[in-house]
Amino acid sequence: MFKFEYIYILYVAIALIVPGFIVWIIYRHRKIHLLEKMGDIDIVNRLSPHISKSREVWKFILFFLAFLFIAVGIAGPKLGSKLVTVKRKGIELVIALDVSNSMLAEDIKPNRLIFAKRAIEQLVDRLQNDKLGLIVFAGDAYTQLPITTDYVSAKMFLQTISPKSVPVQGTNLTKALEHAMNSFTPDNDISKAIILITDGETHEEQALETAKAIAQKGIRIYTIGIGSPQGVPIPIYHGKRKDFRHDQNGNIILSKLNESVLMQIAAASNGTYVRATQSNMGLRMIYEKLNSLQKKELKSHIYADYENYFQPFVAIGLFLLLIELLLSYRKSKWSDVFQLKKMKL
Repeated sequence: MFKFEYIYILYVAIALIVPGFIVWIIYRHRKIHLLEKMGDIDIVNRLSPHISKSREVWKFILFFLAFLFIAVGIAGPKLGSKLVTVKRKGIELVIALDVSNSMLAEDIKPNRLIFAKRAIEQLVDRLQNDKLGLIVFAGDAYTQLPITTDYVSAKMFLQTISPKSVPVQGTNLTKALEHAMNSFTPDNDISKAIILITDGETHEEQALETAKAIAQKGIRIYTIGIGSPQGVPIPIYHGKRKDFRHDQNGNIILSKLNESVLMQIAAASNGTYVRATQSNMGLRMIYEKLNSLQKKELKSHIYADYENYFQPFVAIGLFLLLIELLLSYRKSKWSDVFQLKKMKL
C-alpha cells in the first residue's frame, strides 16, 4: 500500500503550482506585448539573434518538474511491504445519514446536513478500535463506505456527501434501516449498532417493523432527529439569490421534524433517541452509550514495515533543477552554424 507521511505538503505544492503557472503565462504575455511596443517584432528578434525562446519555455518546464518531484519527496512517500493481521476489541457501527433535500433546511446553521457531517467527523475522531460503515439515503439507500477501520477514508468520503449522492429523493427510513442491517459482517458475536440521522420527515409504518426485525438480530438503533418540529422552508440557491421550494399549488413547503417515529424506532431496539440542537448534535451522548456495549475482538489487515522512498524523488528533482540552472537562454553554437548553412543554401 502506498501512502504519504506528510500529505498536506502535496496540497500546499499543488496550491502554489497553479497560481505560479498563471503568473508565468501573464509574464510571458506582457513580455511579448512590451517587445511589440518597441517596434517590429522581426526587427527586435534580429537585434537579439542569440536568445532562444524555446529555452525559456524549457527552463520553466524543468523548474516546474523539479519543484513537483522535490515536493513529492518531502511529502514522504512510503510503500507498505508487509501485510499483518491486527486484533483489536471494538464494535461494528453503521451511520445512516439522511441526504434528502429537506436536510438543506437552515433551522440549524449552516444547514442540517452540513451540521450533521461535522458532528460525524468529530465522532470518527473519537473512535479507536471500532469498525465503521457509512450509508446515505433519501428515497433509496446507498453504501458510501463499506464497514472498515480506515477512519481517514471515512472522513474523506464524508466530505463528498450531498443531496446529489442519492438520485431518488424522499425519506425512506425502511430502506435506510434495511441497507444498514445488511452492511454488517456475518459475525454474530460482535456488538453492532446503527446511528440513524434524519429529520424523520416520513410516515412509514414499515420502518418500525424493520426496526423490530433488526432488534431481533441483537443490533441496536440510535436515532438523532435534526430539525424543527414547527417546520421551516427548504432553501434553493440560484447563485447568490435565495428562493424556497414550493408545492404544486405554489405554497412554500415546510420541512418538519417527525420525532415520534424516531422515538419508536429507537425504543424498538433498546436504543436511544436524541434531538439535535445548534449547540449539541447528540453524538457525544450516543458515543457513551456505544462504549457501554460489550466489545469483541476484531481482526483487521493493515500494512506494516513501510519503507521510505523519498530519496529517488528528491534526487530527480535536484537533477532537473541543476539542468535548469545550467541551461542558458542563449542559443547553442550548433544553432548558429545551422543557421549559417541555411543562409548559404
